[in-house]
Amino acid sequence: MMRTAAFGPSVGENVAASSSPAGSNLLEINPDEFQECFDRRPFLVRHRLCEHPLLALPKLLELAQTLPAKNVEYNAGQLPVNCDPQLTPRNGLSIDETIRRIAECKSWMVLKYVESDPSYRDLLMQCLSEVQVHSEPIRPGMQLPQAFIFLTSPGSVTPYHMDPEHNFLLQVQGSKTVHLFDPRDPNVLTPEELERFYRGAHRNMVLKEENRAKAWVYDLKPGYGLHFPVTAPHFVQNGTDVSISFSITFATPDLERRSILHSVNGYLRDRGLTPAPVGKSAWGDKVKATAYRIYRKMRKLTGNPIQ
Repeated sequence: MMRTAAFGPSVGENVAASSSPAGSNLLEINPDEFQECFDRRPFLVRHRLCEHPLLALPKLLELAQTLPAKNVEYNAGQLPVNCDPQLTPRNGLSIDETIRRIAECKSWMVLKYVESDPSYRDLLMQCLSEVQVHSEPIRPGMQLPQAFIFLTSPGSVTPYHMDPEHNFLLQVQGSKTVHLFDPRDPNVLTPEELERFYRGAHRNMVLKEENRAKAWVYDLKPGYGLHFPVTAPHFVQNGTDVSISFSITFATPDLERRSILHSVNGYLRDRGLTPAPVGKSAWGDKVKATAYRIYRKMRKLTGNPIQ
């Protein structure tokens, strides 16, 4: 809870509306708060997943054994907030050992794209169908539904980084403190950082000391979830117990346009120009997006993929 004021299916696959009867919803969402805050600032939701059998540790061990190795990322968990991804230490254990010993092995783990398993996909889609009722009027066209499960040892830290999707992090077991920063503040998140990110830079970033006090800080307990605005930088400090979190994410068509505009600005900046920030000029943004799509079509027609 807040103390002071965090590829699967192909593009175009929309999430179906929920067919769950009233009273069986997995999420509790305040409609007014959602409308006011979605993709602008973080806000809390409630959920009923704490006792869900798919999110119990033995079941997660089974899931990890079926996922492709590339979809299981894990490392030592006691890291600095600012962490060079090239220097992130391994924990010296196998995937199975890490999960079995998560209470003591000082590790951080994420199971990625768990919607590849039909049972977890059903759980994801039910949750997102409940979100879509509220998100569709604001950001229409929910697509690319994905789910991630985080398992973290007591005291572990997720370093400062940002993500490109709409995200709700649902806390199932244990607690964590989330420090979120406003992505609209150019002193927190510069245009250059956004351009590098959308052109393929690693998600990890550097938190400037003078910006620490600007964080929204949430103590996230079991039964609560937190909305992360797109590209909102954040870091996470785990509590004193093992933490299990279920992250449900999705994209909307406007996010592709956002990615294009930041990428074009990066291209222009590399050539010595000073492009207008995304959102400053609707006409300028339209010209950039149109030029990029024409360029992409021409590259496709000539058989030269975009680098």
